[in-house]
Amino acid sequence: MSDAKLTTAPIPDEIQEALAISLRGCDELLPQDDWVKKLTRSAQTGTPLRIKLGLDPTAPDIHIGHTVVLNKMRQLQDLGHQVIFLIGDFTTLIGDPSGRDSTRPPLTAEQIQVNAETYKAQAYKVLDPSKTELRYNSEWCDQLGARGMIQLSAKYTVARMMERNDFHQRFHEGNSISLHEFIYPLLQGYDSVALKSDLELGGTDQKFNLMMGRHLQQEYGQEPQCVLTMPLLVGLDGVQKMSKSKNNYIGITEDANTMFAKVMSISDALMWDWYTLLSFMSLAEIAALKLEIEGGRNPRDAKVLLAKEITARFHSGAAAEAAEQDFVNRSRGGVPDDIPDVALPLGEGGALGIGQVLKQANLAPSTSEANRLIDGGGVRVDSSVVSDKGLKLGAGTYVVQVGKRKFARVTLA
Repeated sequence: MSDAKLTTAPIPDEIQEALAISLRGCDELLPQDDWVKKLTRSAQTGTPLRIKLGLDPTAPDIHIGHTVVLNKMRQLQDLGHQVIFLIGDFTTLIGDPSGRDSTRPPLTAEQIQVNAETYKAQAYKVLDPSKTELRYNSEWCDQLGARGMIQLSAKYTVARMMERNDFHQRFHEGNSISLHEFIYPLLQGYDSVALKSDLELGGTDQKFNLMMGRHLQQEYGQEPQCVLTMPLLVGLDGVQKMSKSKNNYIGITEDANTMFAKVMSISDALMWDWYTLLSFMSLAEIAALKLEIEGGRNPRDAKVLLAKEITARFHSGAAAEAAEQDFVNRSRGGVPDDIPDVALPLGEGGALGIGQVLKQANLAPSTSEANRLIDGGGVRVDSSVVSDKGLKLGAGTYVVQVGKRKFARVTLA
């Protein structure tokens, strides 16, 4: 009854705007009416809401797909709320079972510490460090002890735990589930208790863990947090979710030229999803730009704007401008100024085969891959396409190009 009244009652413009920013690009906001109540109370009292995002430092760096939730954090941070970037140094010792069909191997404490420092530095490329509360869940998880862990485990049943899709599937497929994997969602939920969070963000694959936070906060007598899930970013191929293992990613530590060129390689259709999830342009600005494209403006112009925005975020405005010029130069068949110089020894007979040139200059991982690239018309020497896999280069200096972005100035002597 009360929720129905809230839904139909007029919502002040300030709260409507905050709700629209919260909903931008999100998959689910649960429960939305509760979030409106929290926003309204915050506006009336002047007390910022506590917004939590936890990441386990399982790898040494992150790609721009990971920044989708960080961007949402920054949007809410800009509204004046207190964002909490939580590094799961304790939970990484367990390993998140979300979406796994087998037990995740744990990392060492040393690996976790190194990765955590990198995550912090990379997260601050999106978040305002002066307004970000940085926490580690070892602060409270280490203090739980055996008694506290038993008490925490008593607040959830095995039957409810087995409702989780990945556990349910592994059980029925006969794959093992370790007891410590049941502990992971409990500890992630307990993080919300320790931080007294009002909202927790995560990917769509994290929904079970995020809802655990709501359950445990109620168990501990707290007002339950709301949950906001963001979709997983589709990668460069336009099909699969962005992943290093699928090689369809952009690392946020990649050089500016590579980052810019990779953004330019995505499809026109995918570009608008990236605008929604990655750009800091307003929805109104994006809609206006889309209308211009539909009215006849070249979609490449919109893609350039997106590539420059993303590149500037992780490098600088000047680096983004230079990357655009580099991209234009390459697309016109020009040679970039910063290509590597490689010196190689001549082979027998005073020449070196093109396959070995590509391999030794690190332009191809193997001679067989070099031959495949030649067959595909993707290799040039001094701007001329190479079609002969038996080509041998004699003494001299050559500009060797593979695809649109790989160059080397090779000197054979």
